[in-house]
Amino acid sequence: MSNPWLIVGVAAGSYLLGSVSPSVFLGRLVKHVDLRRHGSGNPGTTNAFRVLGVRLGIVVLVCDILKGLLPILVCRWLGFGPLASVGAGLAAIVGHNWSIFLRGKGGKGIATTAGVIIGLMPIISGIVVLSFAVMILITRYISVGSLFATLVFVAATLIGRQPWPYIVCSSCAAVMIFYAHRGNLKRLFKRQEPRLVLPWEKKKSAAKTAGNSNSAKATSKQAKPNAHKHAPRKAPKRVAPRGSG
Repeated sequence: MSNPWLIVGVAAGSYLLGSVSPSVFLGRLVKHVDLRRHGSGNPGTTNAFRVLGVRLGIVVLVCDILKGLLPILVCRWLGFGPLASVGAGLAAIVGHNWSIFLRGKGGKGIATTAGVIIGLMPIISGIVVLSFAVMILITRYISVGSLFATLVFVAATLIGRQPWPYIVCSSCAAVMIFYAHRGNLKRLFKRQEPRLVLPWEKKKSAAKTAGNSNSAKATSKQAKPNAHKHAPRKAPKRVAPRGSG
């Protein structure tokens, strides 16, 4: 049987690891901006992509996933059972969402939860990631994809008859994720949630804008000579006969 104090120590360390915000750190270090004051104001992966760009966004995504994966790997290395591993994973998610270093604020737990799922249930993690990607492609809402993938996670643990600690993990993670997305749910109901613009859609939009600009210029050039052609001719001035005045 594992030492209870060691289990508590790993859970505490997992919370502290989850509390570290790579998006805020990289934003200040590389871009000299505080991510909490730009974009949506959320120090999560989505806002990192929006404010810091794709490259740093990918780095933030990987770091957030590792925050959930590493505690599970440590628990396995120490020989902990499923319950202790789930406790460490949930502690990392809590740290990400309510960071002690950000005065109780944080992200929404999607990437960190993904890391926990990868560590505990690799096959189910593939199903969850696929459902996330498909729903985003269909709706263009990252929040909808996140919430849908969370429901798939819970359903997969139930249908797949996973050990009860894993079912508890999926249920607790779902509660935290939906709570963190309560603002997104309000905006969705009001139809105010911003849609995701995919890279190839940006290129099409830019090409269309450039085409409309060129056609407008061509139309204006054609209109100028036509305006001269259709301009009314001025009537000749009448010259008074000499001696009439």
